[in-house]
Amino acid sequence: MKVKKYQASSMQEAMKKIRADLGKQAVILQSKTVYTGGFFGLFKKKAIEVVAGVDPNPRPEVKEKPRIVPMIEKTQPAVTPINNAEVLAKEVKELKKILEQYSRNNKISLEGVPEELKSPLVTLKEQEVSNDLIMELKQALLSKWKDSKGHVDQQEALIWAKEWLLNKIKPLQEKTSQKKKYINIVGPTGVGKTTTLAKMAADSVLEKGKKIAFISTDTYRIAAINQLKTYADLLKVPMHVVYKAEDFTEAIKQLEDYDIIYIDTAGRNYRDERYVKELKSMISFEEEVESYLVMALTSKENDLKEIINKFSLIPIEKFIFTKMDETKTHGTLLNLMCHFQKGVAFITNGQNVPDDLMEVDAETIVDIMFGENV
Repeated sequence: MKVKKYQASSMQEAMKKIRADLGKQAVILQSKTVYTGGFFGLFKKKAIEVVAGVDPNPRPEVKEKPRIVPMIEKTQPAVTPINNAEVLAKEVKELKKILEQYSRNNKISLEGVPEELKSPLVTLKEQEVSNDLIMELKQALLSKWKDSKGHVDQQEALIWAKEWLLNKIKPLQEKTSQKKKYINIVGPTGVGKTTTLAKMAADSVLEKGKKIAFISTDTYRIAAINQLKTYADLLKVPMHVVYKAEDFTEAIKQLEDYDIIYIDTAGRNYRDERYVKELKSMISFEEEVESYLVMALTSKENDLKEIINKFSLIPIEKFIFTKMDETKTHGTLLNLMCHFQKGVAFITNGQNVPDDLMEVDAETIVDIMFGENV
């Protein structure tokens, strides 16, 4: 495998360099934010450092034959007209009450807030940060305003807001990731678990020189096994597929000399309690196991809270959020961090998850919340 490192001002620019140099078959193995230049440690510029690789002997693509799906006519259900005016009036009244309650819950009072302090509060509201967090920030800004005797402009108020948020989430982000031998990736279907795991593994091999291996428990999808096998071949590391707890125990014995074992799990309906219990029974969650919960930011916040609660049977180290580029609002990320007191290990911010995995720190999350490019 041919591996090269690139540095650019943005991921898009880095991708242009990589594809021009290595071609369209290139695979992004690791990406991170770095700071370059500067004078005596000041005025450094933020840049993206990307490690990419390409297989000099790629496998030919196998095209699936199109399947002919028979058309089944559906009988449309009959529509029963509502004739009872009283029932209809009652339903309309209840709907109005729900809308009024929703409006009250989503309205933030800026009455008494100086103009110079409003901008960061409005920005966080537009990002759909929770009212509780915004009101907490509002009180902190008003306190700072009082101490400064009103001598502040909008730019300084923004700095205050960023400092407040940074101090709030920094303890959640300071815990170092990937320090244990077994790295377990869990989450619902369709969020990019397999690719995320492979990228984390690539970083361990290329950047840290670790001896790693893969274990896949995803025996429900042939494509998932083939995808992980491709990464295993590129990184020249072993991969074991396990079907039951006994297989897992045997694989662990065979891989005891490795530094890190990355475990890929099946993505299924998280509402089925048997799924999470099955994961827990397959893997013995001892001190040496570190689990990450992968979720898509395009999902509803209440659904994500339910996902986190369902996976609470497994001790989750940190969250990983995917599909960040597919939504304009990212407040859910912050809301879940603060609600569950969990940090975020990685985000994906591109249409192609393999190209855009990024390790994040507290400063990056603050920048995201205030609409700055990362």
